[in-house]
Amino acid sequence: MISCSDYHSYYKNMNICNAGRIMVLLGLLALFGMGQAMAAEREYWVAAEKVTWNYAPSGKNLIKPDDGLGVWGKTLTYPKYRYFGYKDGRYKERLVQPEWAGILGPQLRAEVGDTLKVHFLNKTDRALSMHPHGVFYDKKSEGADAASTGAGIGAAVPPGKSFTYTWVVDEASGPGPTDPSSIVWLYHSHVMEEEEANLGLVGAIIVTRQGVARSTRDPSPNDVDQEFITLFMIFNEENGEESGMKHTINGRIFGNLKGYDTGIGKRVRWHVVALGNETDNHTVHWHAQTVLDHGRRTDVVEVLPASMTSVDMVPRSPGNWLLHCHVDDHMMAGMSTRWNVAPAK
Repeated sequence: MISCSDYHSYYKNMNICNAGRIMVLLGLLALFGMGQAMAAEREYWVAAEKVTWNYAPSGKNLIKPDDGLGVWGKTLTYPKYRYFGYKDGRYKERLVQPEWAGILGPQLRAEVGDTLKVHFLNKTDRALSMHPHGVFYDKKSEGADAASTGAGIGAAVPPGKSFTYTWVVDEASGPGPTDPSSIVWLYHSHVMEEEEANLGLVGAIIVTRQGVARSTRDPSPNDVDQEFITLFMIFNEENGEESGMKHTINGRIFGNLKGYDTGIGKRVRWHVVALGNETDNHTVHWHAQTVLDHGRRTDVVEVLPASMTSVDMVPRSPGNWLLHCHVDDHMMAGMSTRWNVAPAK
């Protein structure tokens, strides 16, 4: 087969003006499927750190102020473990997270065809890892199953140590035929997974369909204006005591999660995920708006533990609207916040 470089040399030797050569080469690039951005190796630096987390920083019920926080306000601050993103391997400059991200770790983004190099530093007092859903990896980069042959240090990174995970974003990692142009995958620690998600070690990977990325630098999809992530999860802080069952969206209760701000006519994609136990059966409901859920029009999306789905909306009504789980007990316990739609200018 004749390569594009062969054609380049051929036309370079011909007496064709530069503009003509460019037109020919552009045609050849399209012919050979090279008009799309080249696959990239995307590096991320992530550290696990021990923190103090407040489930309601305002100290108030911001959904129904007169009701207060009930038993769930008895204790609001707890020691947690979190993933933080950093600018580079010096781990000096922490990346700024959007306010709505709450307890979530940094977003890891890629376009189909890319490779993710995730440099993980464990700055805590226990062995931890990063286990991804959806992407392609070998045993060393699984971030789990330490007892298995070939797992290596990446399955359980000791305190003070680091490991680089290599995750390939192949076609099977990306949006399917009926998916939107970007989809969500979870990542979380998996040394003692049943404990570590509850500690707060959770984040999201967003994969964009090939050819739909904004640019080679920015792999977010070019057909939406905003993307939000919502983690619906009940954190168990006190061995099943009701006061310690924190019914959260991104780690906040009773409207204390802020930052879901959009506007009339914006193309908004919601990446909805869940983790937890058998009580984490959630019905996610947006007031005043419907979403397109894989061809189905609805205003309620159902998720179970470790569920991941992505839905689209175009806000049609300005206001400060409720976003909550529609399970009655979960609403009462504070699994709700607000999303704001600004009017058209």
